[in-house]
Amino acid sequence: MDNHQKRNLTFLTIGLIFMLSGIEYAVILPTIWRYLQILEAPPYFLGLGLSAFSLSGLLTGPLFGFWSDRCKTTKSIILFSNLFEIAGNFMYFIGYSKWLLLWSRLVAGVGAGAGSSIFGFLTQSTRPEERASIFAAIMACRQAGLLVGPAFNLFLRLCDFKLGPFVVNKYTSPGIFMCLLWMLLQCVVLAMYWDVPPISSEGGAVMVEMKREEDDQEEVPLMGSDEEPVHTYRAVSSNQLEISTSSETEPIHGSSTVSNPFRNFSASREFLREEVVVLLTAQFITLFNQTALETMVTPMTQRYFSFGELGNSLMYSLCGVEVILGFFFVRWLSRKVADRVVLAVGLVICCTACIWCLIFLCNPRGGYGWELTAFIIGVFLQLLGLPFVAVSQVSLFSKVTAEKTQGFSQGVRRSIGGLATILGPLWAGGLTNNLYIMLGMMLALLIMITVMTALSYDHLIEPRAVQHAQSSDSGG
Repeated sequence: MDNHQKRNLTFLTIGLIFMLSGIEYAVILPTIWRYLQILEAPPYFLGLGLSAFSLSGLLTGPLFGFWSDRCKTTKSIILFSNLFEIAGNFMYFIGYSKWLLLWSRLVAGVGAGAGSSIFGFLTQSTRPEERASIFAAIMACRQAGLLVGPAFNLFLRLCDFKLGPFVVNKYTSPGIFMCLLWMLLQCVVLAMYWDVPPISSEGGAVMVEMKREEDDQEEVPLMGSDEEPVHTYRAVSSNQLEISTSSETEPIHGSSTVSNPFRNFSASREFLREEVVVLLTAQFITLFNQTALETMVTPMTQRYFSFGELGNSLMYSLCGVEVILGFFFVRWLSRKVADRVVLAVGLVICCTACIWCLIFLCNPRGGYGWELTAFIIGVFLQLLGLPFVAVSQVSLFSKVTAEKTQGFSQGVRRSIGGLATILGPLWAGGLTNNLYIMLGMMLALLIMITVMTALSYDHLIEPRAVQHAQSSDSGG
């Protein structure tokens, strides 16, 4: 089997990993509140249980990313992290007490931290021009899991039997179901996942970085870290590495860099650059607003439209279809236009959606038909902008941060996103009756990141494109 086939099978396996994460969310979320009530948990345990998963993923993401950058492998990390998913879901299945249930989500969230290693691997295994489309497909896989997850609940809610000393019912069955799925995924990872070597951004040829750097070490003198310019920390391909070597603008550290990619690494130089701050801010605001809206929408449909379980399920299913189609549209669009254009379009759509909601949803008028139409348009616009911003900021982030420490950088990005998923529901949960304040803050955040993007627009571009433009200007 050649590297191209291994690469495709590996990407397919990554898609399955993200799909399972979506399925897990979809099968556990509908029943966890009632499960906690049966275990005599106070109401605040619901927020604790949902936040515990994000919290452990937030803390472990950079650690897994650091591990993958040092070891240059992700397969073993995925196999290890999946053990936490298996253990956490089995603990959820046992569910003897509310505290065990809380710890089960905390343990399962550790497994989610491996996503930073996966995004780092995808960055190093894709060409810059195809990266956004790959990221869009992977994100669509999670949305597909969210969409098909409720279908599994149709038979899980019928479970009513004993498995040895354990009771299997509609509340415990999601735990054992996901435990079995993650165990099955372990076999898939063992059989179909390879740590394929990074590919060159020119022509798609396979490039083994260790060999190239060992050859370069004999020709290029070492330079001290004090002389290293800031732009050398951006993601560069092997072709750029050779160009920079010949012009003596980027130091090469030979085999020592391979063994320790964090040599001469500076967090301030890596993450406090203008373009990186903009993208991390976009990550936080996008997920903050998304989770806040998810928290707000169910109470709103109940209050204004009397939606029950069936109505909300249908709404979420239609939303899932829209988001999946949106990701595939962005996948196509990213091949035609630059990532920063996609990001700008997404932010404009999100601002438009938030303004619409402020005008028509905070104080709905005009009767049931018009109120429902305004609500549908508002939700449609909110979901329409999500894939544009989500895909473009991840793709751009992978291009403006160092490729050798991409796992750690993606871990930092995902941790900021995890913080947003914790704070978003907390912000919206207490303001469901004060939509002007809730949506006003969301719009203020969107306007802020839109202005930041406009001011930093010239910096939101991969270094290779900058070098090409500079060489064209000098040649002209």
